[in-house]
Amino acid sequence: MSESFSKNLRRLCAERVSIAQVCREIGFNRQQFNRYLNGGGMPSAHNLHRIAQYFGISADTLVLDGDQFAVEVETLQPDVHTRSRPSLDYIFEGQARNLRRYLGFYHGHFQTPTWQGNIIRTLVWLREEQGKVVSHTFERAHSADGSIRQKTRHKGLVTFKGDRIYLIENANSEDGFMSSTIMFPAHRQQVNLIQGLTMGVATRPRLMPYATPIIWKRIPERVSARESIEQTGIFPEASTAIDPVIRKRLLEVADPQEFVAQIG
Repeated sequence: MSESFSKNLRRLCAERVSIAQVCREIGFNRQQFNRYLNGGGMPSAHNLHRIAQYFGISADTLVLDGDQFAVEVETLQPDVHTRSRPSLDYIFEGQARNLRRYLGFYHGHFQTPTWQGNIIRTLVWLREEQGKVVSHTFERAHSADGSIRQKTRHKGLVTFKGDRIYLIENANSEDGFMSSTIMFPAHRQQVNLIQGLTMGVATRPRLMPYATPIIWKRIPERVSARESIEQTGIFPEASTAIDPVIRKRLLEVADPQEFVAQIG
């Protein structure tokens, strides 16, 4: 049974990005999981169930011999994969544990073609909601002459995969623009400054997609929500209100690909 189990487990893991990712997402110690992969022992009934649940099969299927396992998996896996994929909910379910250290408030900093020569500062709030992590982003922009006054709220879902934070957000504006953001945490314990890349649609001078570097700065708990909102807006690139480290990182890299290469 142990030999069949280890072979089956290796086959399932081969279809994933990495063993490390599997361990993280199930919540296993890598050394402990390696014993299962190498046939060094069987997991407890509880852990066997956790592994089976993760791969979307039954615990009994995990211990079948090679031929039976292959037939069973080929039969079952299409149903498992298509059961929830039409809504894509499975990507965001149960992410609260993975993202708990990142929950809270941030100021997001980025530039867009709409406001050339300026840096936009938004308020980003990540919070848990029924096991999922949802994002709320507040953005406001007032032109110097007062001709443009924008206030936009975005709401989205967040997931954590491969040491990256992914956000998909929808704006409450009439156009209902959507945006996609990938953040690259430098270290799991370092959440003060997180860099990434965001893609959206500029509203001026014409509707056009763009991709640009984005930097989140953690807001201390002592700062109230009202204060955090008041600190959002449009700032000239040289404004002393912008953290010099953030300004340097946003302005020194013109090519988003180069920015990703540096932080990735």
